[in-house]
Amino acid sequence: MKRMVIAITMLSASALVTLAPIGVSAAPELSAHAIMEKNFFVSKIKSLKTDSTMILINDKGQQRERKNTTLLKLQANGIDSKLLVKFSTPTDIKGTGFLQIEHSDADDDLWLYLPALKKSRRLVANNKKDSFLGSDFSYGDISLPKVDQYQHTLLRTESLDDHPCYVIESVPGNDTVKSNSGYSKKLTWVRTDNFLEAKVEYYDISGRLLKTQRITQHQLVEPATARWFALHREMTNHQTSHQTVLNFDKIEAGVAAPDDQFTTRYVERE
Repeated sequence: MKRMVIAITMLSASALVTLAPIGVSAAPELSAHAIMEKNFFVSKIKSLKTDSTMILINDKGQQRERKNTTLLKLQANGIDSKLLVKFSTPTDIKGTGFLQIEHSDADDDLWLYLPALKKSRRLVANNKKDSFLGSDFSYGDISLPKVDQYQHTLLRTESLDDHPCYVIESVPGNDTVKSNSGYSKKLTWVRTDNFLEAKVEYYDISGRLLKTQRITQHQLVEPATARWFALHREMTNHQTSHQTVLNFDKIEAGVAAPDDQFTTRYVERE
């Protein structure tokens, strides 16, 4: 009887050792690619309207302020978005507009409207590395790039502002993507709780650190689909000592966003 009790006890202990990982850590770790896919989709909000303030700060600390309104709409495929940005102040940039129509299977459509020219100018893929209207954000920084265009590696996990984050290295998958973006690689700190980015480092073509973006004030704007939006972004250019601060002063999710508003005809209206 004593031997039987010992055998049962040893068997129970063995079973606990075998079963423990199932309850504690059996769930497989996410791959770097899967993490970046979650990061891509977490900000794919059905529709959103924002009023924001962009502050440009030069190397002497002098500031210029710009106001704009943005309208965002997710397309029927649930992957691509439409984006319209219109500036209202100051006077020298009033009426300037930017239109982006994403295409998951092709190059995005990018249009820039300058009131002085009275006509929208189509941008090409290579323009994505250019400055977005004199700011430290490029046109390509305005929205997240296609995940499959990069090779992603999970470097480590660490805390940033008391939030555990995955640190992901993303390297362009080919020379075209590298040339169009203007970056040799990016490091992204993705929060483990909501998968929104908290920090991004951008490295120039020669591999030097070019810019750092800090993303804070994460807000859940679409609870049913767990979609998040950041109310504050700061982009610092380490090579020019220039900085751009983007504050979203007002956001409204679930707004009407008719397709005819995402056209060059609409963006040219003043």
